[in-house]
Amino acid sequence: MSEEVIRLEHVVKHYGSHKVLKDVNLTIDRGEIYGIVGKNGAGKTTMFKTILGLSEHQGEITINGKTDAKERENIGFFIGKNFFDYMSAEENLAYYCKLKNIKDTKEIKRVLTLVGLDGVKSKYKDFSLGMTQRLGIANALLGHPEILILDEPVNGLDPQGIADVRNLMKKLKQEEGMTIMISSHILGELEHTADHFAIVNEGVIAAEITEEDLQKKNQNVNLTVNTNDAAKAQQVLQDNGIKVEAVSDEATSLEDYYFNLVGGEKE
Repeated sequence: MSEEVIRLEHVVKHYGSHKVLKDVNLTIDRGEIYGIVGKNGAGKTTMFKTILGLSEHQGEITINGKTDAKERENIGFFIGKNFFDYMSAEENLAYYCKLKNIKDTKEIKRVLTLVGLDGVKSKYKDFSLGMTQRLGIANALLGHPEILILDEPVNGLDPQGIADVRNLMKKLKQEEGMTIMISSHILGELEHTADHFAIVNEGVIAAEITEEDLQKKNQNVNLTVNTNDAAKAQQVLQDNGIKVEAVSDEATSLEDYYFNLVGGEKE
């Protein structure tokens, strides 16, 4: 039986007269990797900030069934970059260990190793975009949090870096039972990382779908036929007792599902 970790009930957030979140209701279960999908301005980051208590809101948010702010101590998060340019990765994390009252001297090396930055001596100002992303994830992992919230963590990473983050998320789920909320514009990558998705559009949850349900949309056999007469090919198949349910170029992906729901065009 699933165990609820985070619940949002009728959450509303205004910036002046602009309503960024409009009656958001969401439940995340323990051990889930929950993907938040949406274009810029859809409300993803604002949603994360309300969960973390960084933004005032209307409605109720519970963590582990409680509204007590102390429960937020169980959350590690990466939203934006807040590091000192003149410090190394290790020095920056040492600063955050003091803020988080983490006494374990091995913790910095542990998280830097996890994200592939162990041994890097350069100052933060000299980091590539990908390195800054890795350091943000490392900071979120300090202290073995129960819940992890990552806002666009693969932005700026090369293909190997993206794969490394994906494998790390799965490892944290499998080995530590961590609950992870992650947002990304790279829908194809999120599809291979998360097991539950929420489509956020104009401040509302437009739809939710599990990875399992997404896969069910692809259970029919997809047959590729190279022909200049699709109608004739379809007729030949039907004449031989093969039911053709649809003619399509490709199987349903998370990108297809998203664009069919909210509109727009794939690049």
